[in-house]
Amino acid sequence: MLLISTFLAYTLFIAAYSWFKLRKEKLSSQEGYFLGGRSLTGLVIAGSMLLTNISTEHLIGMNGSSYKNGFIIIAWEVTSALALIITAIYFVPKYLKMGLTTIPQFLENRFDGFTRSLVAFFLMISFIVTLLPIVLYTGAINLESIFNVSELLQVSKAQGMNYTIWAIGLIGSLYAILGGLKAVAVSDTFNGYGLLVGGLAIPFIALVSIGDGNPMAGLTTVYKHAPEKFNVIGGKDSVMPFEVLFTGLIINQIYFWCMNQMIIQRALGAKNLKEAQKGLLFTGLLKILVPLIIILPGVIGYYYYGDRFYDSQDMIYPELIKKILPSGFVGLFAAVVMGAVLSTFNSVLNSAATIFSIDIYKRHFDAKVSDTKLVKIGKTTSAVLALFAILVAPMVANAPDGLYQLLQQLNGIFFIPIASIMLAGFFLPKISATAAKAALLVGLAFYISCTFIFKVDLHFVHVWGIEFILNMAVMGIISYFFPQQKPFQIKDLKVVEMKSWRYTKPFSIFLFLATITIYIFLGSF
Repeated sequence: MLLISTFLAYTLFIAAYSWFKLRKEKLSSQEGYFLGGRSLTGLVIAGSMLLTNISTEHLIGMNGSSYKNGFIIIAWEVTSALALIITAIYFVPKYLKMGLTTIPQFLENRFDGFTRSLVAFFLMISFIVTLLPIVLYTGAINLESIFNVSELLQVSKAQGMNYTIWAIGLIGSLYAILGGLKAVAVSDTFNGYGLLVGGLAIPFIALVSIGDGNPMAGLTTVYKHAPEKFNVIGGKDSVMPFEVLFTGLIINQIYFWCMNQMIIQRALGAKNLKEAQKGLLFTGLLKILVPLIIILPGVIGYYYYGDRFYDSQDMIYPELIKKILPSGFVGLFAAVVMGAVLSTFNSVLNSAATIFSIDIYKRHFDAKVSDTKLVKIGKTTSAVLALFAILVAPMVANAPDGLYQLLQQLNGIFFIPIASIMLAGFFLPKISATAAKAALLVGLAFYISCTFIFKVDLHFVHVWGIEFILNMAVMGIISYFFPQQKPFQIKDLKVVEMKSWRYTKPFSIFLFLATITIYIFLGSF
């Protein structure tokens, strides 16, 4: 009873807090609903970015992967800081100058309207087919395991999971549909820092227990039990070979943190460039700390359970929580986890609604649509997508290499082709719209063929790297025969103040050195 009471109390508090902060907001305008009125501060941006990114697909999926594979998967996290440096210094100043609401808007300015629509369609499919169902399913795993929903309702585990998926989906939809980006960002800020504190508490309490009151002694014991789990340099046949850091991984990270609508929308909603850069770089710092939350607990789980959960690795984190936390704290942490689930789910819904409303509906169906009607279109889109995701979520069960690995494989379908044309758009002025569209389709066909149809004996992240080179070659060849007709220039629309944060470069240097230090230090293991 205490478990459920603390869960409900925290969840209701966040809802009440979000309502209080939003009670005077004007959410009927395009900027008010989709960009939070361009009023977000650095602290809010960082908290929202962290929680948008870190959800149960990380808590469940990455801890499950580290339980089985060790610290080699840290590359997914710490290299994010490098991409965030690039975003803060190069990309976000350009986005804010152009006054963008969505990333596809840039593609219309740089190439043409059809390229914008094509990418918008790809992003919608990506959200619906990959991220939304996996976020819902991993959230349901956690809450079903903690609360034993199936036992409480006296139904099968599959039915319990389905009920939990529906509950999360419906609650998450209300946040995104009723409050827009500001509601998502406000609740994210509170939940984001709650997740940071609660997430750090899990390994700390476990290590204190293992070390008889001394967390460093506990860490030493866990290390001595399986020193190979602490190595960050993955072998060629591992789930994360070290070489992928220099092939497809960096392209993926640049896309995710520099160009992904779901993430970058927070920076687009900044009140000025200074706050956007603060938020991005502080997010980079948090990403360096995040492995303590989403990787170390999995290795601690190996100390407790050995290979008992190797066939169901995604169950290790819920089991660890139940083992080390008193029931009242389990309920509180479950509420924080629920916040993480809702955050990512809400954010994806809001981003998908923004893209559909601005890039598809307004452009193709009603160019003169009023802000009020556009917001209604966005809310309807969120509701439809939420329902679809709820229905698809049970289908992602039993991923052979874990849910996080499945998510990354599916993301590659769209991320790398879009990253290719975005980078070409910024850095290669002679690349034409015809070439960009061809590269999108060639890259898509190449990756699906190599990853899901034919058995190519190559890590899928290496395939990303090859695909990126192929896309660039395709664009270069086609642009030679069909060159760009008009030069592209970025115009400053004076939407927000463009004065940079004075600590942008020093903070960026610190993040770069911290990332390199982690690999030097843990690489010695």
